[in-house]
Amino acid sequence: MTHEPQPGQIQEIIVTATRELAAEQGIEIAKTLDAETRLFGEGGLLDSMALVSLVIAVEQAVEEKYGTPVALADEKALSQRSSPYRTIGTLCAYAAQELAARRKA
Repeated sequence: MTHEPQPGQIQEIIVTATRELAAEQGIEIAKTLDAETRLFGEGGLLDSMALVSLVIAVEQAVEEKYGTPVALADEKALSQRSSPYRTIGTLCAYAAQELAARRKA
């Protein structure tokens, strides 16, 4: 099923995936998750293994929803000065950017 991303949809995908991952791995998370929620790094919810699981889940959910595969754990993401994995908001922005780039290609 393909349709254009609406504001907040990618963030909702990330929030849902974060909640599911936390439930599976017994990670305590806040009741409210938003763009400012830290995912990785100082004060982040996830360790490196959980982050990898989250990124894979988000990639799969984005492809399922929009019919376009995205790579969120590639060299481009890993080499950025400011990590796209810091918060839900930064991951959302990076995913939206990559989705837009893939759809134009």
